[in-house]
Amino acid sequence: MTLTDIPALKLKNQVCHSLYSATNALIRAYRPILDQLGLTYAQYLVMLALWDEDGVMIKSLVERTRFDAGTLTPILKRLESKQLLTIVKSSNDSRQKLVVLTAAGKHLADRAKKIPDNIKGQINMPAQDVQQLKALAEQLYTLINTNIAADTE
Repeated sequence: MTLTDIPALKLKNQVCHSLYSATNALIRAYRPILDQLGLTYAQYLVMLALWDEDGVMIKSLVERTRFDAGTLTPILKRLESKQLLTIVKSSNDSRQKLVVLTAAGKHLADRAKKIPDNIKGQINMPAQDVQQLKALAEQLYTLINTNIAADTE
């Protein structure tokens, strides 16, 4: 017995459910690979941002990783305890903190460089479809954030 015949209330029709399920499956695919590096998925995202640009302010990492400061701070502390990065005061503004990779953090990039190809091999999706999926996800992210920002003004 169904409680409703309203299509908008059917789980199978929910975009959010598909995205949630796909995200969880993707993170599960990353887990055994990242375990070999001693990283969680969230830590991997931070390291990717730092491998792209080292010596950045925490505010920049918040923007680039899309983690709020309350989420990012414990991740940074864990990565610092693993001696992959250090957090130092900015020489320009002592109120600002910079995140700087250690030699071990830089070296980890060499070990991580095969991860994208490994994941691509597990997904087995045409590159064009992957690019389209990423573009649509970015578009959705931007639209939602734009609407949230407009609602808070």
